[in-house]
Amino acid sequence: MTTFNLPDLGEGLPEAEIVSWHVAEGDSVKTDDLLVSVETAKAVVEVPSPYTGIIEKLYASAGDIVATGAPLVDFSDVSASNAAAKPPLVNTGEKAATVVGNVPTGGELLQETAIAGGSRRQKKGRIKATPSVRTQAKRLGIDLANITPTGKNGQITTADLDSYAAKGKAQARSSRPKAIAGRSTQMRGPRRAMAQSMSKFRDEVALCTLFDDADIHEWIVKRNITARILRAIVAGCAAEPGLNGFYNAETMTHQTESRVDLAMAVDTEDGLIVPVIRNIEAMSLGDIRAAVEDLKQATRKRTVSPQDMVNYTFTLSNFGMMAGRYATPLMVPPTVGILGTGKLQHDVVAVMGGIEAHRRIPLSLSFDHRCITGGEAARFLAAVIQDLEMPE
Repeated sequence: MTTFNLPDLGEGLPEAEIVSWHVAEGDSVKTDDLLVSVETAKAVVEVPSPYTGIIEKLYASAGDIVATGAPLVDFSDVSASNAAAKPPLVNTGEKAATVVGNVPTGGELLQETAIAGGSRRQKKGRIKATPSVRTQAKRLGIDLANITPTGKNGQITTADLDSYAAKGKAQARSSRPKAIAGRSTQMRGPRRAMAQSMSKFRDEVALCTLFDDADIHEWIVKRNITARILRAIVAGCAAEPGLNGFYNAETMTHQTESRVDLAMAVDTEDGLIVPVIRNIEAMSLGDIRAAVEDLKQATRKRTVSPQDMVNYTFTLSNFGMMAGRYATPLMVPPTVGILGTGKLQHDVVAVMGGIEAHRRIPLSLSFDHRCITGGEAARFLAAVIQDLEMPE
């Protein structure tokens, strides 16, 4: 008997949730056959088999949360040479992260056998859908086995999901249900990760926040606001590199970085997703604008891979896209700085000879006071404001 434990699917993540199994007990599998889809705090990851053998036991069901390092699958009839080979933890190549080998994701089809009785999989009735369609179905609470596919070769499409969901809403309206009582929901995925990281923040960080406004009345181009903010953060990092880096509380070591890998929080139905734009310091304003658009699209489609959400050096919280002028944004250790941008305002400002209405961006800079002084934070924020107030 050979046991395969759930590996670390990305930079020390403590657990993952079983989305769906692609095998059943008693199935014969080969190395790199798809075993299971799991959702971590960062992304949905397809886990292939590290061995050739027979599935003897599955340790969890769909919806269960499994700790990293805990038993996942028992294999029997595994050859000695096969069992001796230790599977690599994560492939960090250009394709989406997997446990072993390169498993194509994105637009390529993955076939999932239909579930009978909720746990075992049949040999017939295979369901064809891309990972993005699976993720959307999970978010909507739709069982793919109930969908009539209209795509090529029996593939389920996003249009099929939309049609099914619309029918369900129409039926719900016609049935006129009684008021539904409140319910308790276990936190999973990104929301569970948020709870864990904020608990870590509460226990470790000495928080301090500075507030100010950047006057953008002189802007020649009245758009590209997010790209301009990112460029301004680079200017702040150049003025005070200490905020662009990490703090190790155990060794009391403050590490600064020359690269600016910026995590940008994006609000989704599943919670806050924080993908990273890397090496912004080397980008033009046009490059930054294109990178931001790519990031937003990938986040909404949940195609961001785990390696695209780790090792960032600074964070932007663009909460003003929805509401709010100032806030106290919270960074996630070991990072030491985060800038929050509030809702753009037209403020009355004093000018030579009278008053004018100027467009301004409210700014909230939070920093870890264990390693960053108030003066350093103030100089960082001043550099951000100076760059933002440039005409272009």
